[in-house]
Order: sequence, then C-alpha cells, then structure tokens
Amino acid sequence: MKKKTTKLLGAVLVAAMSMSVLAGCGKEQAGTSSSAAEVSVDDLSFPLQEKVTITGTISYPSGTEAEPNNRTIFKRLEEETNVHVDWTAISSDQWGDKIQLNMANKNALTDFVFNAGFSNSDLIRYADQGAIIPVEEYIDNNMPNLKAVFDKYPEYRTMCEDADGHIWALPWIEQLGANKTAIQTVGNNFTYINKKWMDFLGLETPTTVDEFEEVLKAFKEHEADLQSEFGIEGSIIPMSCIMNDQDPSLLINGFGEGYGDNDIGQHIAVTDDKKVICTAVQDGFKSGMQWLHKLYDEGLIDPECFTQDWSTYVAKGKSHRYGVCFTWDVANIDNLEDFVPLAALKADTKNVTPMNGSFTSGFDRGRCVVTAKCDNPAFVCSWLDLMYDPFQSPQNNWGTYGEDDEFDIFELGQNDKGEKMLKHAPLGDASPVEVREAEAVGGPLAILDEYYGVYVTCPDDAQYRLDWIKEYYTDDMHCKYVYPNVFMTAEDTEKLTTIQTDLISYINSSRSNFVMNGLTDAEWDEYLKQVNAYGLDDYIAIYQKYLDEFYK
Repeated sequence: MKKKTTKLLGAVLVAAMSMSVLAGCGKEQAGTSSSAAEVSVDDLSFPLQEKVTITGTISYPSGTEAEPNNRTIFKRLEEETNVHVDWTAISSDQWGDKIQLNMANKNALTDFVFNAGFSNSDLIRYADQGAIIPVEEYIDNNMPNLKAVFDKYPEYRTMCEDADGHIWALPWIEQLGANKTAIQTVGNNFTYINKKWMDFLGLETPTTVDEFEEVLKAFKEHEADLQSEFGIEGSIIPMSCIMNDQDPSLLINGFGEGYGDNDIGQHIAVTDDKKVICTAVQDGFKSGMQWLHKLYDEGLIDPECFTQDWSTYVAKGKSHRYGVCFTWDVANIDNLEDFVPLAALKADTKNVTPMNGSFTSGFDRGRCVVTAKCDNPAFVCSWLDLMYDPFQSPQNNWGTYGEDDEFDIFELGQNDKGEKMLKHAPLGDASPVEVREAEAVGGPLAILDEYYGVYVTCPDDAQYRLDWIKEYYTDDMHCKYVYPNVFMTAEDTEKLTTIQTDLISYINSSRSNFVMNGLTDAEWDEYLKQVNAYGLDDYIAIYQKYLDEFYK
C-alpha cells in the first residue's frame, strides 16, 4: 500500500522522479501524440478511411514481447480498424512503481491505460487529481458492446459505479461458472497432492489433517525410494508453497468454525447472519497456524516458502520434487498426470470458504481508464469497445490463432450455425500461463457464459478446474455469502486504505512468523492486541456498512 507524504514535498519528488524515469525509459515512452482530436463519432464505422493514431499505456509479462504492436492481436486490430496505437509499454515486474509515476505527471499521460489494474483507492485518487475522466456517458453513447453486457447483467454496471453514479474505469469480466461453482471460488490456494507418489507408497488420499500429516511424513521418510524410482534430482519436498500468495490457507478451513483464511488480501469473511468478520483473529486461525507450524517443525514444509519467488517455486516443481503444492493450475508447477486436487481436510469441521467476490465470477473494476490527456474520449472509447466484441474478448484474454511461432491458443473454426468460432487448440506439454502470456494482451473485455459454444470453446484447463471445483470443493462450501464487489466512497476508501497499510502487512508477516516459529497463548494475546491497535473495529465497520447497503 502507498504511504502518505507531505503533499508539497511529495508532489515535487513525484514530478522530478517522473521526468527522470520517462527520460530514461526508451521504448516505454510514447513517441508520438494522438491524432484523434478531429475524428467524428457520428456514424462512426471501422475501418477508418484514413489512419488515426491514439496513445495507450500497457503492461506486458516480463520475458515476453515488449512491443505490443508486434503481437498478432494488435496487428489484426490495426488492419481491421485503421487505428494505430502508439504504446508506452512497461514490463509487469516494474508496473507498480512506474505507472504511479506516470499517473502523477500529466505530461506523461497517454489517452488511456489499457492494463491499469487500478484499485478502488487508485481510481478515486486519480479522479480527485483530475488524471482520469468518468466514462458512463461514453458507455451509453459510444460503446454498444459493453452497454449490451451491462443491459443483460446490470449488476456489473452497479459494481462499476461509485456513490455518485460515475464510472471511472472499464471492467474486465470473465464468467466461468456461477456462485459456488464459479472458477474463482478457490483461488491460488487450490491444493494438489502427488498421486503418483501415494500410489507407489501404497497411501490413501488423506481426508483429515492427521492423515495428511502422515502422508507428508511418508513422503519424507521414503525420500531415497522416491528419488530412485522416479529419477528425481534434488531433495524431496513434502509440501511447498509461497506464503501469503500460493499458500496453504485452504488447509486450515477445518479448524474452529471453519472460516479459514483464504482472503489474504483483506482477511475477511461473511457469516450466515450477514456479519463481516476478520478471519485472522478467529480461534480456528490460531489453531490452523499452530498446526502448520507443527508440520514446519517436522521438516514437512519447504523452508524457502517464506522467501521464494514464482520462478524458484516453479523450477523446483518442474524437477518433480513436490508432494503437495498450491497454485491456480498444477500444470504451471509440474504436470496434470501426477497430481490430483485434495479435497477439504477435516479438523474440527470440514468446510471451504469461497473467495470474496467470486459469486459474481471474474471481475476487475479498474482494468482500463481514459485519461484527462485524451482529446477525443468518445472516439477512444469507441475503439476500446471493440475489446468487448464477443469474438475479440476471448482472444485478448487468452491468446489468438495464426501465430508465426509454434504455439496457438486457438484454431479458427465454426460453430453449429456455420459462424466463425475460436476453438481452443491442444497445448501439449506447454504451460498454459506461458502460452497465454506470449499471445494475450489483456485489457478491458467481457466473456460471458453464453459465449461458450457460440464464439469460443471453454479452455481445457478452465474446464477441468471447473469440474474439480464441483467434484472436490462445492459440496463443502457451507456458507451462504461471500463479500461482494463494492465501490466505496472516497472518504471510506481513504479510511480503509490507511488502516490496511499497516494491518494487512502485520497480519501477513505474522502468518509467516507463526508458521516458522510457532504461536503460544501469550503471543496470540499480544497479536490480538496489536491487530486491534491497528484499527480492526473501524476496518470491519466499514466493510459491514457496505455489506448492509448491498443487501438492502
């Protein structure tokens, strides 16, 4: 979270740093200005008769193509529209810092920010600073594709609006399943266990935390056997993760009343009587942390789990060293053949708390913004609306067809009506995330459930994840509610952000400390005092206020 500084000093420093960064970032700085000011949107149709240039800022995955216009998707869009985008491209691993500097310097703004990923507080701050403009007028008048989505699913428009009815950003929407079967109900803490190892050692799939511990011990005790049988180089790691990211929070859902601590960004859940609670202060959280420490103390958890990054985590996984790991899709870590999902484990109870916001499927409120620098927002929004075309959105989200390399996310085919349709191509041994990062462009888009079988097939990896959620987790989702997507006022967002800056950092660092070093009753009491000192009551009250309003 961003810390506050004295306004005058902060403004001077930000302006100076902005100019410094922009002066030295080469291709990251847009080279031409927009030429769209005089384009009329009356009876607008693409392709334009004469080429027009607009400017945009975009992030791209580090290690992939750095020039957006070299990507097939943007090449096709330019051919089909006669609109050229002069991009300011920033690597994703530098995005957080550089986009803040760019947004703070109005001279550095492009017409729009394509992969903004802005939080509520970001949107409110940039709106107050006059860096971005509201777009509801342009949605209604110049964006028929997005307006059609809002008309059919008005909840998405409501989730985009602030308290005054303004829409400050264009959303990303991905429907895959609904309610307790939605693909987002279980996030990056999806638990995978090595079935090949269990079969070799004659082990049954664990159903309780005690059985799980015994399986991990068996993996450790038979290290030499596993290495010899499967040709594994390097030590066996019974369980690995990235704490406070792809971590074992799902495993502790069975302790106490079963809330777990799946929402590691907010640490909240909603009870069946519509009360917001902090999951990280529940008795079940305490017991779960103590149990995880027991596993760690027994050498069953990867000691690098507190410090390793994604590349290290994957490298060890690709060496086939894991007995249990946590991630969105195990194919990105190891392979699908050796691993199976692990259902919720019983401790005091058996439960899965779905991710907050997941019942309305995938949604990012702050995906794309139009800036105050834009001279013709109606035209720019008309172009951005093409991203919401039902045939375009799946390509932006996942990738495309007809690439020059060996990878293709899609094959161009036909649906039952003989209309063009994107059919997912087999990935073979390729990692789904790596292929998508190489082809997709992200940005604002909408993929609705009714598009599958008409405009696009459901991705294989999404389909098996949807099937797994139904098979392994949905029946154990006993709660009635998850916290919905809400857009808070500037005042409440500022209050919440101020509290979260210290509170969430303290909770997450404490989680790592508890797993590594253990947790006594005295330490728990001290932890609760500190959490309360950071403003937990006010934190919960703000969330409760908007939950009550949502269910009015």
